[in-house]
Amino acid sequence: MQGKITRSALWRFLAVLAIHGTLLGAAQGAPQSGGDYSTNPDAKKLPTETILVKGAWSSASDAVTPLPEGGRVSRNVYNNAYFGLAYPLSPDWTEKYSGPPPSDSGYYVLAQIRPADTFTGETRGSILIAAQDLFFTLAPAGSAFELINYTRDHLNADYKVERPPTPVTVAGRSFVRLDYFSPVAELHWHVLATQIRCHMVQFVFTSRDTKLIENLIQDMSAISLPPEAGAIAGTGGGDAPLCIKDYARDENIIERNDPVFTERRFNSVPVRIIIDKEGKVKHIHFLSAFPDQAKAITDALAEWRFRPYLRNGQAVEVETGIIFGHPPRLAAPPPSPAVSE
Repeated sequence: MQGKITRSALWRFLAVLAIHGTLLGAAQGAPQSGGDYSTNPDAKKLPTETILVKGAWSSASDAVTPLPEGGRVSRNVYNNAYFGLAYPLSPDWTEKYSGPPPSDSGYYVLAQIRPADTFTGETRGSILIAAQDLFFTLAPAGSAFELINYTRDHLNADYKVERPPTPVTVAGRSFVRLDYFSPVAELHWHVLATQIRCHMVQFVFTSRDTKLIENLIQDMSAISLPPEAGAIAGTGGGDAPLCIKDYARDENIIERNDPVFTERRFNSVPVRIIIDKEGKVKHIHFLSAFPDQAKAITDALAEWRFRPYLRNGQAVEVETGIIFGHPPRLAAPPPSPAVSE
């Protein structure tokens, strides 16, 4: 009867929701402390029967330096200046919706590509372009190849691996490919991932039609990527800063001033910074922060000084990550007014 949902259709729908949740959880791991989903037994309980608005958002110290989430589709090409990539879309495919802001574990939905209204194929599908910041990922992985292997190892038992993580070459750059299938949802996922500036950048092709997916993957030969892109490479350099995890260690910091927060929050604040050749912080990118947190951290980082990083005897710019907010430091309350006797 028209308007009714069949049992098989319902299961397909539920399976799709479960798959998206599984993939995101596998790539990021389980939160350990802080935030709205804390598993810290000492964390304060959140109030019940209350609508909570997180309010933390991504922002940057300037509007000129490219950001990972700054990619756009224009004239049927997805361009992302931060990652240095240009991905021509297949004919009759387009971006219908923009992605959410980055998560506090560094996961980005860069673009969601779907068939346009002019698409005439019998079977539809989707292309997800996403990135995972390897500085902040909760998964025990240090490269795109390791992160895809971790994803494969943590797939739900209902999913069937059709192709284990396999090195492949796309447009002259190394990728790692993972194919898997859900018999319940009757959907195939083909994932191609590479590493750029210490991020895993992945292209996820989803459809019931594997021939359609293979045609879309073949169209990736027209993609333009920076020379550093690779399944186990991709650490910046050249025209981009050299990315170094945990560079903000005590031995590399000459001067520092801790931010003073005026309000207690329970969120982590992941920050990517670019350090210039003189050791000064020249750019700050907040993946997720409240405005007052961003201001306090920006004011503090303006006074930080790092040891210049030398590569082949020459000072180079460095990009690294810092997490603030564990726990926040409260500002001292203003003095009480004097009481006359």
